[in-house]
Amino acid sequence: MCRRRVAPGGFASGEPVTLGDPVAPYGNAPVTIDTRSALHRPPSPSAAPAAARRFLPEVQGLRAVAVLLVLIYHVDHDLLPGGYVGVDVFFVISGFLITTLLLREARETGRVSLAGFYVRRIRRILPAAGLVLAVTGALSFVLLPSPRLLDTAMQLAASAFYVENLFLADQAVDYLAAETAASPVQHFWSLAVEEQFYLVWPLLFVGWAALPRRRRSTWWVLGGAAAVLAASVAYSVVLTPDSPQQAYFLPQTRMWELAVGGVLAVVLSRREVPAALRWVLGWAGLAAIGAAAWYYSDETAFPGWAAALPVLGAAAVIAAGHNGRFSSYELLSTAPARFVGDISYALYLWHWPLIVFTISMTDADTLTPLYGALVVVASFLLAWATKVAVEDPVRRFGLLRTGRSAAVFAVVSALAVGLIAAGQYARFEGLRSVRFDPVVHVGPSALATSEPEGSPEEPTYPSPVTAADDLPSVYGDGCQASVPEVALNPCVYGPEDADTTVAVVGDSHAAHWVPALQRLAHERGWRVHTFTKSSCGFTSATLWLSDKNRDYTECVEYNDAVVRELTGELRPDLVFTSSSTMADLSGAESKSQDRAEIAAGMASLWEPLEEAGSELVVIRDTPKSRPRLPECVARHTRAPGECANTQAEAFAEDDPQVIAAEETDADVTLVDLTDEFCVGGTCPPVIGNVLVYRDSHHLTATYSRLLAHSLAEAAGEVLRV
Repeated sequence: MCRRRVAPGGFASGEPVTLGDPVAPYGNAPVTIDTRSALHRPPSPSAAPAAARRFLPEVQGLRAVAVLLVLIYHVDHDLLPGGYVGVDVFFVISGFLITTLLLREARETGRVSLAGFYVRRIRRILPAAGLVLAVTGALSFVLLPSPRLLDTAMQLAASAFYVENLFLADQAVDYLAAETAASPVQHFWSLAVEEQFYLVWPLLFVGWAALPRRRRSTWWVLGGAAAVLAASVAYSVVLTPDSPQQAYFLPQTRMWELAVGGVLAVVLSRREVPAALRWVLGWAGLAAIGAAAWYYSDETAFPGWAAALPVLGAAAVIAAGHNGRFSSYELLSTAPARFVGDISYALYLWHWPLIVFTISMTDADTLTPLYGALVVVASFLLAWATKVAVEDPVRRFGLLRTGRSAAVFAVVSALAVGLIAAGQYARFEGLRSVRFDPVVHVGPSALATSEPEGSPEEPTYPSPVTAADDLPSVYGDGCQASVPEVALNPCVYGPEDADTTVAVVGDSHAAHWVPALQRLAHERGWRVHTFTKSSCGFTSATLWLSDKNRDYTECVEYNDAVVRELTGELRPDLVFTSSSTMADLSGAESKSQDRAEIAAGMASLWEPLEEAGSELVVIRDTPKSRPRLPECVARHTRAPGECANTQAEAFAEDDPQVIAAEETDADVTLVDLTDEFCVGGTCPPVIGNVLVYRDSHHLTATYSRLLAHSLAEAAGEVLRV
């Protein structure tokens, strides 16, 4: 879907503010503000025109701009690579309108009712959100492949309790979740950010209203809001360069965007923007938003400083207000813009599940132009129907206006979605019950038979729904180093008095050979030390971390430490190494340079190990499969060959290890087990009723274990130490 997102772009629901109603509904109804009673502006020549305005159609139109940016981006990233900035626009709008309402309530009543505030939030947010969550959860049973049931169930629950952003932030730093497919409800992350922000923001006004009237200056509010804004900006700027995927979802890195809208509301309550600046501000704001949407991409470190462009652009449009002829106001206040603004909340809620379900049903990675157009049309129709049948009646008939009714509705909605999530979890548990049978699950030995995939009548092991959990022991034992780690923390397996000491070094593609080596170690009495680190091939060349957009300096430090350890006291008899061909060289100007320099870096690290007396066994990288392979196998249980890659596709990348072994003076044993993965020009995902991969490029621990004897045979004499 998109790089930082597992993350789609988000949506902050808009809030209309009708100051005559102390419990004004939240939503996408026309934005109405009585600036005279709400903001109590000091008299000024420029205040008079604005003071008479009771309706802000330009803000409604700005909602339309924001939701269309997100919609276009999700349907086709290439059309608008930075369209995800629509979420930032929504956050500013929401902060502005909510703060205006809180400020008005504090001034007019001398207090702020937290109960009333949250009743309004429930009445506006939950009816449409609860409907979409329930329908999406139910459809997930039949439209999504079984391996996604557990993740979808967890995200349904997280969305229902408005912690989806925290779930995704945690998943973003989970290396093992890198290929997790987009959930049909993960777009609820932005609503979660808003609700977490609004657990804190109203307290600022509660405290302000509690001050004696003579000391109740808006400077106090402005100071508190500015402090929140500054702290959040600082945290966002610090975290984003190193952890952009995590920073994208955290409330601490996002609340400043809502606070900008809040600060704008407080400032405008004191002073109107000079009329001479409004025309320029309006168009400059739209230009800033458009520039971010056009020039940003998934490679942009976001939010951080980059978020300032769409955030300040949205603030400028709001501050511009009614700004004359040929202005941004005239564009944003047109009937089509106001209509899209009216349905923007429901449009956002529906469009993402439709995209996810369509991609799943078509077994594709992206939407075709035809399916994209159908998704857009269906999204608009469902959004309009939801507004007419759900949002408008709740607002028009005054439903959910008491604390009790709102609380009951919130609890019932959460329980209903939770029940659907529990049903998905129960189904997932029922599908994971396949047991390993050595007679049936023979793995690579079936390649020599007429049915290399095994019998279609027998279940595959591990089950596709549990493939992601079929991991080498180094993960559970805590010795697979993560990206930030540079200290060595190896796992050690086997007897202390073993005659043969073995080391495993490299990235996760070395780690997935640990089960095979453990089996050999058990049979031969070896002692095995593991030195594996995520995304860190065993090379002295500096690799590039594409997801963090920086050099992988920790890998260089880690590999230096590994060499010192292996040439020091340990001095293993055998060193096994393997690395993924997907690694990229920092600063490479061509693919050939990339491969050559990584290979040279590998040979430079092998040399001191050879000099220390270790025998090196280099395992050629395993063939690649298709993305989210277990999902495909789950769809084609009786014909898993539908999910196979051709051998040419599986080995599309040149392996620097092979280059280093063949083109340098390195004295190593190169092991090529291609024949254990591919037959007849294709590389089946299931061999001998055993699932080969747990994702697109990592072996299941089961298949690795079954390759132990093939590995020993291919290594030949060197293993007879």
